[in-house]
Amino acid sequence: MIRTLSTASFKAVGAAKPKVLKDITRRQLHSTYDVAVVGAGIVGLATARELILRHPSLSFVLLEKERELAVHQSGHNSGVIHSGIYYTPGSLKARLCVRGATLAYEYCDKKGLPYKRCGKLIVAVEQEEIPRLKALYERGLKNKVRDLSVVDTKGIREREPYCRGIMALDSPYTGIVDWRMVALQYGKDFEEAGGTVVTDSEVDDISMVKESPAGSSEGMKYPISIRDKKGNEVWCRYVLTCGGLYSDRLSQISGCSPEPRIVPFRGDYLVLKPEKHYLVRGNIYPVPDPRFPFLGVHFTPRMDGSVWLGPNAVLAFKREGYKVYDFNARDFADALSFRGLQKLVMRNMTYGIGEMYRGVFIGAQVKILQKYIPELSLNDVLRGPAGVRAQALDRDGNLVDDFVFDGGVGDVGSRVLHVRNAPSPAATSSLAIAEMVADEVENRFAL
Repeated sequence: MIRTLSTASFKAVGAAKPKVLKDITRRQLHSTYDVAVVGAGIVGLATARELILRHPSLSFVLLEKERELAVHQSGHNSGVIHSGIYYTPGSLKARLCVRGATLAYEYCDKKGLPYKRCGKLIVAVEQEEIPRLKALYERGLKNKVRDLSVVDTKGIREREPYCRGIMALDSPYTGIVDWRMVALQYGKDFEEAGGTVVTDSEVDDISMVKESPAGSSEGMKYPISIRDKKGNEVWCRYVLTCGGLYSDRLSQISGCSPEPRIVPFRGDYLVLKPEKHYLVRGNIYPVPDPRFPFLGVHFTPRMDGSVWLGPNAVLAFKREGYKVYDFNARDFADALSFRGLQKLVMRNMTYGIGEMYRGVFIGAQVKILQKYIPELSLNDVLRGPAGVRAQALDRDGNLVDDFVFDGGVGDVGSRVLHVRNAPSPAATSSLAIAEMVADEVENRFAL
């Protein structure tokens, strides 16, 4: 049974010295655990950590299909610590982001992980954007975003000397961090608390144990079997999946509905040449246009000193396709045959063509960026990295902005919980999301 979580579903929930973290390596797997968590992105890692800290007497295993942890969305994002300005006041998404940002800063301070509270300007460059900017300001105040203010042209220049605009929202509480480093620290906490991490284990089946070996009661105590594609098997009492780009397919393994469907959207970034880094101090964002599904291109400084520009948003032809020519026949067919994507494309045809054009011809993207920093030129940028976003869509072509939990059908459904959708900004909200998911696990399974 699919459960979409809305606001009413739950109650409200200085740079440090860099620390080098090693990737967690594969441990020897034993056969039985109380709880198995599938998926070691930032949401899975944060939730596994939260659960084992709450229940240290239980045994936990974390299964990840890659050889390393947090290598997809968690390792291919802009690195921003969002403050919660954009989201509907009172919504679960807004509350999780605001609380998550506070928890993220506290966690980084406690663990000695480096971050920069470099701030963000949301800049209006046209008069028609002013009403939307003011409405965004009111939304931010209702969401209790810290230290939010409206600044004029002079205020913009004081904060970003090379940025041009007629009015802006100033969010000094917005910051940047290496989210993969944070995710790996969650994993380290999990292991130190006694959890087992298994990499290179792509789950292929989740089902009830058919029978126990003669003279054994293990099948009764640990009734769920998880098999990976190499034939390895784990028995457990309960399963939680946090599959990110594959969350819908993991859910279907245990008999869940194929919807909401995950559709991958690739975002291609440009990078500013090092000699031009002086043009940008903090995050510079456009005023979002409600007619379109994404925020638009922006300027983002990184912890390594680089500056990313973008991204665009185009359909990826592979769920983990970070290059333009990456292609997977099943992923491509699944996306194009889905009625929800067809409806989304038809409603946003002009926008989508523009995004594809700007992805091919970077001069078109630079032209948009020049509205904010006129001194920027085509010669100042290079093609940069890309990320792929797991966008959940319903059959009517609507972006799913709520958290979606699903359990499946039959006996398996009573012992499995799938996080079908953890919408952006999941990294910023990860510790708050972990609290919420852990509450759901406890309520559903009575741990």
